[in-house]
Amino acid sequence: MQREELPLDRRLRQEILFARERVYRFGQPTPLERLTLPGDGPGPEIWVKREDLSPIKAYKWRGACNRMAVLTAEEAARGVVTASAGNHAQGVALAAKQLNIRARIHMPRSTPRVKQDAVRFHGGQMVEILLSGDSYDEAVMAAREDEASSGAVYIHAYDDLQVMAGQGTLADEVVLSGHGPFDAAFLQIGGGGMAAGVSVWLKTYWPEMEIIGVEGIGQASMKAALEAGHPTALEQVDIFCDGTAVRKAGEIPFLACQGTLDRVETVTNAEVSRAIRTLWESLRCVSEPSGAMGLAAVLKNRAALAGKKILIVVTGANIDVLQLGLIAQSEGVSRNASRTLRVRIPEHPGTMLELLDECFQGLNIADFQYGKLDEAEAWPAFTITAEDPAVFDTLPAKLEAHGFASEDLTGAIDIAFRAIPLRGDLLACPAFLRLDFYERPGALHDFLDKLVRGRANLCYFNYRQSGERVGRALIGLDFEDGEKRSAFLESVPEHGDGYRSCKPLDAATTKRLVGDQ
Repeated sequence: MQREELPLDRRLRQEILFARERVYRFGQPTPLERLTLPGDGPGPEIWVKREDLSPIKAYKWRGACNRMAVLTAEEAARGVVTASAGNHAQGVALAAKQLNIRARIHMPRSTPRVKQDAVRFHGGQMVEILLSGDSYDEAVMAAREDEASSGAVYIHAYDDLQVMAGQGTLADEVVLSGHGPFDAAFLQIGGGGMAAGVSVWLKTYWPEMEIIGVEGIGQASMKAALEAGHPTALEQVDIFCDGTAVRKAGEIPFLACQGTLDRVETVTNAEVSRAIRTLWESLRCVSEPSGAMGLAAVLKNRAALAGKKILIVVTGANIDVLQLGLIAQSEGVSRNASRTLRVRIPEHPGTMLELLDECFQGLNIADFQYGKLDEAEAWPAFTITAEDPAVFDTLPAKLEAHGFASEDLTGAIDIAFRAIPLRGDLLACPAFLRLDFYERPGALHDFLDKLVRGRANLCYFNYRQSGERVGRALIGLDFEDGEKRSAFLESVPEHGDGYRSCKPLDAATTKRLVGDQ
């Protein structure tokens, strides 16, 4: 008599129990830590599963190791092949080395060197990296062709029952921690393997618990699948959260998530950036963008979740330091609201200081961009941050009352890329200064007021707040003649009240900025 196959949720629960015995040959359980949100307002009690502290600094080791641990001797002899942009590749590499199984890993050609090096570190001589295509989808196609031609076993990153069961062991650790039950869990979704395994296990023990899937607004493949009733491919995928940038949800994870997810929420890249900052400031946890998506959704719903006990998973910390730097400097990472305004002012001495005195006093200027382009008027751009967004509602009227027209350039591409044009032919006798000033209210204003007012026209300004105690700006001043320029440069001390260093640029650098004078 043929044995009847168990339903998917029962098979997955059974496989998670079996995975308990396998995955801990490769790594140890990860901590579950309490996170206290900044600020005095009401909020939920948040518990964070720290998969960033796993052997590969991401949860993917669980699924890859569990899948490879069940290979038969014949399958192991054939070797394995997979496609990955980073974390799954490291999990396969970790298992390959410990199980002495050859692995070929196809990665997109755009994969950062740091991730390739991590795969080699974990896999050693048992791993071969093949750079295939420019995207994850192209790498998958190359890996599938490799599978067909070589006979190697394909280890899927998410659409595999054993992989899903391995990821589910992190939920088993949550249940055994003694910190439950929880009111809700916010689980990020790429292909859906982790969300499927974790949600099935959590619902087994806490059936009333709400499970919310979280996806990037430009990569919501599971949301699209649930709406369509089957996995469907997205036309385009945003790759800011690269660990979850999947064009089409997995078939098996979709079937599991269909029965366990209460809803799916989407988050923006700016919301993810703020969550990365919150993780750093509260837990000193460095998260990759996809690792912070769950917290991003919690922060988005902070007021509605007040008083509830919430579970999130930091799924990984494999982030390139260059990307981390860009995130740290982005507007989205700030707790305060921001607005970028371009302001029209007459092009004559003292007007810029008048603008700062009359309209921006007491406001935090996070970014200041200006280059002289016209004899009659100037259009400097200021990015202002404020704890109270109501400030921005009154600022345009305040500017208009003082005779300054303005326009909102928040999110403008030229501002984001710091394109600051300057017409050197409009300058009489310019000098450029590298100014390092102390980041305190009034320091920059005092420098301009005490040392520049009445002596020169401001013709260039390039400043962006960096979070350091010292702000750095490149300032251009235009003088009537060389004598006045020389007198100014000779009279300004290199160190002074409110600033640490003021150094004029050399002639060659000045020439590159403005051309021949």
